Amino acid sequence: MKLYVVGIGPGSIDDMTIRAKKALEGCDVIAGYTVYCDLVRPYFPDKQYISTPMMGEEKRVKMALDKCAEGNNVCLICSGDAGVYGLAGLAVSMAKEHNNMNLGADGGSNLEPVQVEIIPGVTAAISGAALLGAPLIHDFCLISLSDRLTPWELIEKRLKLAAEADMTIVLYNPESKSRAGYLRKACDILLEICHGDRVCGVAGEIGREGEYCQVMTLNELRDYKADMFSTVFIGGSGTRQVGERMVTPRGYESEVKSLLR
Repeated sequence: MKLYVVGIGPGSIDDMTIRAKKALEGCDVIAGYTVYCDLVRPYFPDKQYISTPMMGEEKRVKMALDKCAEGNNVCLICSGDAGVYGLAGLAVSMAKEHNNMNLGADGGSNLEPVQVEIIPGVTAAISGAALLGAPLIHDFCLISLSDRLTPWELIEKRLKLAAEADMTIVLYNPESKSRAGYLRKACDILLEICHGDRVCGVAGEIGREGEYCQVMTLNELRDYKADMFSTVFIGGSGTRQVGERMVTPRGYESEVKSLLR
């Protein structure tokens, strides 16, 4: 049996890849975080669902592996891309342990080993950038502000180095109920290096009801009330606001000017 680790994109069927949709249509069981299961349930109502709340990742993967061992093809779903702050790494590691545990003393097993296939999806950096315009045309990096698994000191170091490298920075997990004020802390770190009028943007509820995006300066971003469904973009020094959008140039502008003369 196979465990598919599937990135479902922002959550709407329109932003799901064809490969992800086919995997979900063909599986027996869908496993995931409760919110993500609720997002896909209307499109795949005939599937068996197993879910855990936030911070139940290890239990969620184990439940999915156990269902595979029972003879089911299982889709373990993640929002965005399963390999970008998702469960792909945990699933690969735990599947190896799961298969090793089922080996007998002679190296044989009565159970077929669980195979893991990772199916990519559209991560929030890509879908959010599309709403905001074109902030990722040049080099960029992704940084999560969640310190549940990463020490804040390391997050702070990465923010400083990314700002010094002068690339667009995309912030995942900017705020939560237990991490209020983290976006402001991040902005204060960036303001030590970046000018306050740096072009920034926020995209939220991407691909879902209530979808929104807004362009602002770094100073304004410091006071913005974000949440776990927000993705934050801090432009590089060359990023510009074009109307209601943000654009990071890549050097085409001189060629465009010469063509339009």
